Amino acid sequence: MPYTTEEGGRLNNFAKEPKMYTAEPPTKAQQRNFVIWGVLAAVLVSGVIFVAFSVSSVS
Repeated sequence: MPYTTEEGGRLNNFAKEPKMYTAEPPTKAQQRNFVIWGVLAAVLVSGVIFVAFSVSSVS
């Protein structure tokens, strides 16, 4: 049953808290992948901004 009772027999309607798990730090390969994806994202955003300014300045 998902409920607990107190010493006096009253029903405790608070949900049971799940077991807590700690996060593991990323491995060296994951850190390298994060850096690669970050650089690629920065290049993509910079390229889109460059194209937007190039197109908007043409008159």
